Amino acid sequence: MSDNRLTAGDTAPEFTATTDQGTFSLADQRGKHVILYFYPAAMTPGCTTEACDFRDSLDALQAKGYEVVGISKDTPEKLAEFRESEGLTFTLVSDGDKAIQEAYGAWGEKLNYGKTVVGSIRSTVVVDPEGKVELALYNVKATGHVARVRRELGVDA
Repeated sequence: MSDNRLTAGDTAPEFTATTDQGTFSLADQRGKHVILYFYPAAMTPGCTTEACDFRDSLDALQAKGYEVVGISKDTPEKLAEFRESEGLTFTLVSDGDKAIQEAYGAWGEKLNYGKTVVGSIRSTVVVDPEGKVELALYNVKATGHVARVRRELGVDA
């Protein structure tokens, strides 16, 4: 498994990356809570479930001051297709070289159908307004994950 896993209180690694709609920089988010969620691939069943759960929870999360950012190794073009097909209204970051996933401990060995493979580890890291890790969850399941994040952050359903 990745040895870069973050825990609450760690400084969140800075990054600027391409999105399907321009660029995103974590430094520009100072003063806000940011939910960074890492997923393996756009338009796959589990990732679609998770993205739609975040989409459907976005108003409640934003009402409590949280922004949502999805990060995967997909190209900006694939992310645009994902946004369009699922009506996603939050930022989607392209991490083609996997540098962001590696910095956040969301890339490495994982079990996939009983086999050890190297790839994206479904994870969520919440960054506080000062750029520190507020919450870090690794190896999460797509189904029910957003509800867990909301519970952990005290965002009512």
